[in-house]
Amino acid sequence: MTDTATTTGAQAADDVDEATNKMAIGALIPLLITFILGTLCLQGFDLVFQQVGVAVGAPEHASLITALPSIVLGIVCFIYGSLGDFVSLRKMVTVGLVTLLVGSLFGFIANYFFQANLWTVITARVLQTAGEQVAGSAYLVVATKYLRNSLKVIFFGLFTAGYQLSAAIGVFAAGLLSSLSWQFLFLIPSVTILFLPLLLKNLPAKNGNGKKVDIFGFTIFGLGTAFLTLFFSYMNWWLLLVSVVLFVGFGLYIDRAKSPFVTPAFFRNVRWIMAISLIALFYFVNYCISPFFNAIGHDVYGMSTIQVSDYVVWAFVVATAVGTSSGVIVGKIGRQHAIITAGCLMTLGFVGSALLVKSGFLVLTLMACVFYAGVGLMYSPLISTVLGTLPKSESGRGVGMNDLIMNVTGSIGIAIFGGLMGAKAMSGSSLVGATGAAASYSNLLLVGGGVLALGVVAYLVFRKKIYSDAA
Repeated sequence: MTDTATTTGAQAADDVDEATNKMAIGALIPLLITFILGTLCLQGFDLVFQQVGVAVGAPEHASLITALPSIVLGIVCFIYGSLGDFVSLRKMVTVGLVTLLVGSLFGFIANYFFQANLWTVITARVLQTAGEQVAGSAYLVVATKYLRNSLKVIFFGLFTAGYQLSAAIGVFAAGLLSSLSWQFLFLIPSVTILFLPLLLKNLPAKNGNGKKVDIFGFTIFGLGTAFLTLFFSYMNWWLLLVSVVLFVGFGLYIDRAKSPFVTPAFFRNVRWIMAISLIALFYFVNYCISPFFNAIGHDVYGMSTIQVSDYVVWAFVVATAVGTSSGVIVGKIGRQHAIITAGCLMTLGFVGSALLVKSGFLVLTLMACVFYAGVGLMYSPLISTVLGTLPKSESGRGVGMNDLIMNVTGSIGIAIFGGLMGAKAMSGSSLVGATGAAASYSNLLLVGGGVLALGVVAYLVFRKKIYSDAA
């Protein structure tokens, strides 16, 4: 069947009216700005966490400044998206922005005017992360439920462009951020509280489906996610065992509970399972390209991190430009061709980097730009495709699952590839005749390209079923 930016037949027939569409646009812009500023703050602390660890007298525990908020991010991504089906978005966003403001002010005041402490930094970052993510989740729920179908891919594209813009600013400002008083980083997202009146005006006030929130179900699933994320951060097998036990318990619970937040039928949706598997494949290497290039620059070309960032920042700029234009591109060529094109670009970026690892860092940067062009194009049509397999009543849970799969598979990918990079695995020989570190990185990049190529093949195999109107 032909495919433009349409959703499933059921959703296409259930488009929103002009007043609802206008309301959605009025809410999406401030939510996007809030998400960008929160992500920029996250990027800033990711860049200077080691400096902060030294400043607070705990350099050996500096990684906790990013690790613990990342665990919180993985949990709240799912919970916030899912809550969009049950509770008022006004209440959810209000709580989120207030939490973000409290975290920002607490972090700055406690660490600037008083003795800086590791746990005040971590507490503030956890609060900021929990508060900031509500903007991203609410944005996707509003775009899915209250925006006209013809505009969805455009605003999905703007969302990924906003993320890439934040990453570009963070990478480009690496040297500057490391020279500033790091406490001021806490204040970056604090101005978002000014958007609250506008959001309260435009966000829908109704309480989702009116059902009682399944607190127990959210808790057990959230704990399972937390232990799974901890496992891939620290590779302690007991963490994985606890996670498996919790998820098995969750499965037994939703099979017997009267009103679970998600039913077993949700996971029996074959079209959704096929579509969500594409996210797992295409985003498996999502966190890997920057560490790869940083390691190649250091070990193969003798470059510093700041020198590498001066090159790699252009890849994020390309991703931002393509992400901003992705709605128009999808409108011209359709979702199916857009996903295939994006997947091929991402694969080419990895494979090209592998084959050209010793051809100069400028050439590698061009390959990074090819990869990130694919990343910028992929998000909008892929998310639209995945959410198109679900009824609108389950779109919030769909958004939550998308975020969860992206975070978990990306974490698995960086844990696996990061460990292999550190061990200089596959360093004996390579297709390009390199040895040592260059051979290791070339071979690992080829493996990553293979995963992305598998994603393209899986899409070609699954797409007829995914876009069918069968229930």
